[in-house]
Amino acid sequence: MNKLLPPDLLHRLIPLNTLSPRYLQEIRHQLVPRALAAGEVLCDKQTPSGLSYFLLSGVLSLQTPEGERRLVAGSSESWHMLVSGARLSRACALDDVSVLCIDSEQLDRLVSWQHANADLLLELATAGELTDWLETLLENPLFAKVPPANIRDMLGRLEAIDMPAGQVLLREGEAGDCCYFLKSGRAEVMIGLGSAGQVVAELEVGACFGEEALLTDGPRNATVTLIEDACVLKLARENFVSLLKAPVVDELSLEQANALIEQGAQWLDVRLLEEYEQGHAPQALTMPLHLLRLKARLLKQDRLYVCYCDSGKRSASAVFLLTQLGFSAYPLQGGLDGLSAEDYATLLCERGHGYLARSGGRTERSG
Repeated sequence: MNKLLPPDLLHRLIPLNTLSPRYLQEIRHQLVPRALAAGEVLCDKQTPSGLSYFLLSGVLSLQTPEGERRLVAGSSESWHMLVSGARLSRACALDDVSVLCIDSEQLDRLVSWQHANADLLLELATAGELTDWLETLLENPLFAKVPPANIRDMLGRLEAIDMPAGQVLLREGEAGDCCYFLKSGRAEVMIGLGSAGQVVAELEVGACFGEEALLTDGPRNATVTLIEDACVLKLARENFVSLLKAPVVDELSLEQANALIEQGAQWLDVRLLEEYEQGHAPQALTMPLHLLRLKARLLKQDRLYVCYCDSGKRSASAVFLLTQLGFSAYPLQGGLDGLSAEDYATLLCERGHGYLARSGGRTERSG
């Protein structure tokens, strides 16, 4: 029987190592190493797309547009994920190997949300707000489906209400017109009515409840009662529905982006530094999404910026943040994953530490 991936190995794999324990829990069933014998094919042109691979042990032969090369487990290159497709047409085991196979879209979504939420928490903490309840709330699986830009908007629509112990917030069988978040205090969840009622759970700070009736448009399936004095945050149905809708962001094709770059716009790479160092656009500034709020003060307000990442999710969040801060920015349509192998190689032609933004909007080569 296969065993779960050892934590010390997991901490090396980029960008898996940036996910919180809660997000890792979402993909726990995928964190089981798969063994391949020498000569066995991991992926080729016939393999369905949508998987990312991490090499844990052994040696793989990789067929790319540039030719054939070897990937050896334990090397810094092997810590990065492999994605089958235009940039990797075939991967074959040269000896006995061990790999992880993870759903690419799910991984990218979790990484994007993790980094965007980190920026949000930083913003609130900088403003002097206590964020323990929000940190817990953002670990709720519901919020893995919410565009990060919408969470900021949601915080402005919450109605804070102080309530005493014993207050019933939801009653089983009633229609749902709102949901609640528990900012302080505790509550208990009971199913069944009258003498048949049974307490099935206790809710603590950061809990979200009442959302299921909004998602299904059905009646409440439980009764929730405060067992301590509490502060609850109420979100009306119409605001909850809009919370789940992705904001519209104007995107640029590679041709449009290159035209703007020639006119003086600047590439911003919002991936992790380790991903940036593997290959980045010419003179692209490294601006990881989770650090963007801190580093944005080094950018120029009168310059146009074009953001890119793997799928476009992180860059869409970056553009939303930059726009709020008064900058003009656009994301690359479809991200790097949407480029052909030729366009990818042409765009990400520089390697190493690359370029950093300095005060006054200066760009400095760091190595």
